[in-house]
Amino acid sequence: MAKPTELPELVGEFVDLSKEYLRQETLEPAKELGRYAGFSVGAGVAFAIGMLFLSIAGMRGIIALLPEGPNWSALGYLLAAVALVLIGGIIVAGVNRTGERQTDGD
Repeated sequence: MAKPTELPELVGEFVDLSKEYLRQETLEPAKELGRYAGFSVGAGVAFAIGMLFLSIAGMRGIIALLPEGPNWSALGYLLAAVALVLIGGIIVAGVNRTGERQTDGD
């Protein structure tokens, strides 16, 4: 058993060990998670900008293939919108299927 004179020293050591443990087990993983989230948001923004440019190029390509005229131009916009919705649906379905596969394995 500890002597009464050692008690303040032991309490100080306990507080120091508790601070170090909390820093090691909470703050450092939170910093890593923040960095990971930052890269994820950056990648999402980059993919969104890329998809925007690809959709504009696809729309202009569809319009270039169609004959001249305002009705044909409107059809080109409509076809591009339908293509984007289909591509988005395929991506969402793929993500949902991957999520189901991962939860079944747990």
